[in-house]
Amino acid sequence: MPAPGQNTLPHAPGVGYKPQHYNDLITDAAPVEWLEIHAENYMGDGGRPIAQLQHLAKRFPISVHGVGLSIGGEAPLDPDHLARLKHLCDWLNPASFSEHLAWSTHEGAFLNDLLPLPYTDATLARVTAHIDEVQQVLGRQMLLENPSSYLAFDASTWSEPDFMHELARRTGCGLLLDVNNVFVSATNLGYHPHDYIDAYPLDLVGEIHLGGHDEDTDDHGAPLLIDSHGREVVEPVWALLDYTLARSGPRATLIEWDTDVPDWPTLAAEASRAGDALATVRSAPPNVRFVRSEPA
Repeated sequence: MPAPGQNTLPHAPGVGYKPQHYNDLITDAAPVEWLEIHAENYMGDGGRPIAQLQHLAKRFPISVHGVGLSIGGEAPLDPDHLARLKHLCDWLNPASFSEHLAWSTHEGAFLNDLLPLPYTDATLARVTAHIDEVQQVLGRQMLLENPSSYLAFDASTWSEPDFMHELARRTGCGLLLDVNNVFVSATNLGYHPHDYIDAYPLDLVGEIHLGGHDEDTDDHGAPLLIDSHGREVVEPVWALLDYTLARSGPRATLIEWDTDVPDWPTLAAEASRAGDALATVRSAPPNVRFVRSEPA
């Protein structure tokens, strides 16, 4: 991989950018130090969205987060989509680019979901080839995000942390660790989220995501969490962030709030709490680790 295009986000709180917060960010962005955009919202030419993004990019490091490449899909990557993504990254020169370990296309149709994959050798080979292609076309390293899961595949022969680690080893990509996704998946699939974090290659994580989720129950009455990005981060996810940062050290940490978007003070308060978590781990003595606490 070429040296340019490596992740350069500050180890500080960021937020997903929403146009309704533009004036607030220009006036007083504290405590936010960087912004993330969804790539597909900025693939056009000109207009107010591009003009605002150009202005913001002079003041903040920008992370580009893709949601439409379908990295895990069986079909080849869409060359037109990849070309538009390259155009965006070329003029914006973002501090980071990331995508999801998921698929969202089938036989030319685009689905409105990021769907999970079986973790098999065949999937590993396919996703490796797709990541290689993305990084080669963009001329930059990408970060790959762990999914939120609602089911497990009997066909899987790899654990998710090992699968992510092997993808990074084969391609040189970095990883984006969504802590809320870990909590959602652990609850839905019945494992302890600390086990996931303990197994995860945290040294490869260039960015951490936090977001809200909705609570439901499945057909058997068991808890079912839905990754919605439509509310505040819940206390157990904040605790999981603390557990993660104690092992990884400070990382660029993003608040995602994509639906039912709040006013700026509410979003800034969430970012401030992420900043407090980062400050705590910076001030901790070396080699201090949290003691794992089992649920009552």
